[in-house]
Amino acid sequence: MDTLIEPTSATASPNTSAALRKLYFLRFAFAAVWAGLLFMTASKLGPLSAALLVIYPLFDVAAAVVDLRSAKANGGPVRGLYLNIALSTLTGIGLALAATSGIPAVLRVWGVWAITAGLVQLVVGALRRQLGGQWAMIVSGAISTLAGASFFAQAGSDDASLGSLAGYAFLGGVFFLVSALRMTRAGKAGATA
Repeated sequence: MDTLIEPTSATASPNTSAALRKLYFLRFAFAAVWAGLLFMTASKLGPLSAALLVIYPLFDVAAAVVDLRSAKANGGPVRGLYLNIALSTLTGIGLALAATSGIPAVLRVWGVWAITAGLVQLVVGALRRQLGGQWAMIVSGAISTLAGASFFAQAGSDDASLGSLAGYAFLGGVFFLVSALRMTRAGKAGATA
């Protein structure tokens, strides 16, 4: 599921919440399309699946950069964003290298990313509770951490496949969608209060 970013402040501005909602919707759409494409090529590690594997963390970097700009413009802290950018950049490089070694190596690299990103997402979701809709991000972070461990286990089995990564990414996208919808509802409730 992807790493989230650091909370912007205890009382986030409407602009920050709106930007975060849009980013969450975009992340859902990307994850859904990406998962479908990877699932179609999951049986073997070819040029298309290798490219998809590298693109996913690079998209995460791009999303963090967009969020970084928004957080800076609104005077919010950005440490978590820099951590996210570093983790996802290293993962993209690691996946490019692992793709030359086979599916088990890819699953191990993705597993490390899932565990570390999941832990960061769990903490950041807890810190962003005041924005609303963050319970989904907290659950997503916990699931990501557990999924990362399962990718390691799968890498050592005879039936290692990229299909599990497609399912993982899609589920992560669903959590972004749920958070975006909950934030939208929280924003409407705050506007009428």
